[in-house]
Amino acid sequence: MNKLNGFLYGIISSASFGLIPLFAIPAMQHGMDFMNVISYRFLFATISLAVLLKIRKVSFGIQKSDLPTLLLLSSFYIISSVFLLWGYKFMPSGVATTIHFMYPVVTTVIMMLFFREKNSVARSLAILMAIAGVYSLSYSDSKGETDLLGVVIVLISAVGYALYLVAVGQRKNQSLKGLKLTFYVFLFSTIILLAGMLSTGNMHPIPDYTTAGNLLLLAIIPTIVSNLTLIEAIKYIGATRTSVLGAMEPVTAVVVGIAVFGETFTVSIAIGIMLIVSAVTIIILKKH
Repeated sequence: MNKLNGFLYGIISSASFGLIPLFAIPAMQHGMDFMNVISYRFLFATISLAVLLKIRKVSFGIQKSDLPTLLLLSSFYIISSVFLLWGYKFMPSGVATTIHFMYPVVTTVIMMLFFREKNSVARSLAILMAIAGVYSLSYSDSKGETDLLGVVIVLISAVGYALYLVAVGQRKNQSLKGLKLTFYVFLFSTIILLAGMLSTGNMHPIPDYTTAGNLLLLAIIPTIVSNLTLIEAIKYIGATRTSVLGAMEPVTAVVVGIAVFGETFTVSIAIGIMLIVSAVTIIILKKH
């Protein structure tokens, strides 16, 4: 029963993260630019996480030595979030989320290049499969054209999240983790974003209640729900199986894109998704 619960938590965790387009795109369609959407998402998520930590009676105390690391982590997380939503302007949200899902592959490449992690035939094959997957997704429109700018933007999103994961793994204070780490990353990110948006006069009020609801759900479901269920999944079935279940993230985004936003689903998209999901699965299983 515990394993079944673990698998359910893992599926909910990755699927809820894949719901970002469901709430972000309607907000952008109501006239909000992606930077405002990101800023409100981080603000609402920070408040929600603070309430949750208070309810769980978790101490908010941190060490001064953690501040530079948290600033770095927040910068990487902002890059990842901003470039993913920016990518939605250039390609279907399902395609963008699938390319973003390459972050485990990018993480492996970074670890091999800069931290002398050993390469292997399986990892080399996975990297080539991921590259082929991106190439296939790039030719996903009816005219067979590649929006190279869009691909580059979303790849930067994947690199940003990969750098975030590497930085989390390499930091000295490993006692700061879980929801508390997520809270401080979002808190620092919110401060950075609001400072930038307010100083440039680009911060705009939420236009209507529907958009406010979408922004609140964007903050809660892909953040609070995703992180809580991730922790529970790892507890019951371990990190490896939980990571493999992360494949639900791009699948959910593709289904939402087709069912809600009428995005097209072509053979090249199907091939691209299969290649990237397979590459990520190989990387995860090989790592563990």
